[in-house]
Amino acid sequence: MAGDTLLKFVDRDQAYPAKRDAQARADDFREIAERYASSTAEDQAARCSQCGVPYCSVHCPLHNHIPDWLRLTAEGRLREAYQLSNATSTMPEICGRICPQDRLCEGNCVIEFSGHGAVTIGSVEKFITDTAWEEGWVEPLVPGRPRGQSVGVIGAGPAGLSAAEYLRGYGYDVHVYDRHDRAGGLLTYGIPGFKLEKPVVMRRVDRLKAGGIVFHEGFAVGSDASLDELRARHDAVLIATGVYKARAIKAPGVGAAGVVEALDFLTASNRKGFGDAVPAFDDGSLDAAGKHVVVIGGGDTAMDCVRTAVRQGAASVKCLYRRDRANMPGSQREVANAEEEGVEFVWLSAPQAFDGGDVVSGVKASRMRLGAPDASGRRAPEVDPDGGFSVQADLVIKALGFDAEDLPTMFGAPELGVTRWGTLRVDARSMMTSLEGVFAAGDIVRGASLVVWAIRDGRDVSERMHSWLKAKATNAKVAA
Repeated sequence: MAGDTLLKFVDRDQAYPAKRDAQARADDFREIAERYASSTAEDQAARCSQCGVPYCSVHCPLHNHIPDWLRLTAEGRLREAYQLSNATSTMPEICGRICPQDRLCEGNCVIEFSGHGAVTIGSVEKFITDTAWEEGWVEPLVPGRPRGQSVGVIGAGPAGLSAAEYLRGYGYDVHVYDRHDRAGGLLTYGIPGFKLEKPVVMRRVDRLKAGGIVFHEGFAVGSDASLDELRARHDAVLIATGVYKARAIKAPGVGAAGVVEALDFLTASNRKGFGDAVPAFDDGSLDAAGKHVVVIGGGDTAMDCVRTAVRQGAASVKCLYRRDRANMPGSQREVANAEEEGVEFVWLSAPQAFDGGDVVSGVKASRMRLGAPDASGRRAPEVDPDGGFSVQADLVIKALGFDAEDLPTMFGAPELGVTRWGTLRVDARSMMTSLEGVFAAGDIVRGASLVVWAIRDGRDVSERMHSWLKAKATNAKVAA
């Protein structure tokens, strides 16, 4: 049967879900592509070659059973396909939307190497789980047998939410602490709706709440409680805060009004989408409407900013990046989407100063050229002495990436060990920090990375914490 259903990549072309017209989608924050029809999803899944060594799974951080659920989809067995995709991921429909599949599963698809175009894995994954939600196949979170132990999770982003779900399934009382007024972290406030509509995130959070996980929203560790107080409150603590400290630009005029941080800009936009009152947006400070916008950076956050500015009605949007297109860290698909929506990319350029005095009016930039490879193997940018230019700007958005905040100071825990990059130092096997019973996972350990890696880390750390908590309970019984 599988032979009749699969291996259709030779006579069946690759087809992603159709994107809405660029002008139409630039007028709203809806996702830019519709979902597959069932027949189309089955046809595209049937292109899978079912290769002996599934490089798609190997290069997926979660090692999802991709060929298996593609086969089930091709055979019309969608409920089984969902159950299999859900077996390794707590958020398959979110990964299907925002993972850079072109660099992970699809980029390593065997039929992509043969010139036939990769299987559209992410779009099929999104289709499977969205269908499961609509059909009622997504089961409630059922807590495991009560263990009489509790866990505190600091941070309600993808790593924290993933770990909380697994730990609740093991039977622990789980409390999640987050400084924002909604759970989800960057899924909620950092990623725009045109990539990830917010009801998709909120239904996952609501499922966790219905499963008995207690969320303490608007709770800032360090001011509302110290880390030591949380350690006294719980049998184990997980730190999964992510990294939120914006990398700085050192240039004259950088402190002028109108030069803003990417996350401030994106959070304001997402809050407006929720209907919140956002004074800095309402007074125009974080609203791109009618402005000439310049975004500095070449990662996915920069792409989120340029495309958000377009939707807010910017007069023009330019992205300055110091390397060329081939060497940028962001998704090439996102660059293409941005170009379709009217964004202008100024490659091989870097800011040198910000004009305008108290209020920014432009960016002075240098032309760059690529020199010898740096330690990462990428060609290092260097200033081209013959090139310089200016760009008009009413709003400049800095999107240069994120570093770790000073958690030992913030949490009142100076003994919490960190690396030279400020990320938390953990034991490679146990994932425990320098403090007994305090674990860490996600970007706060590995540095700014992908959502799928945060989910993987949440899954891994929950297993380590489970083993440690079982041993702790056993030792307590022996001591008694």
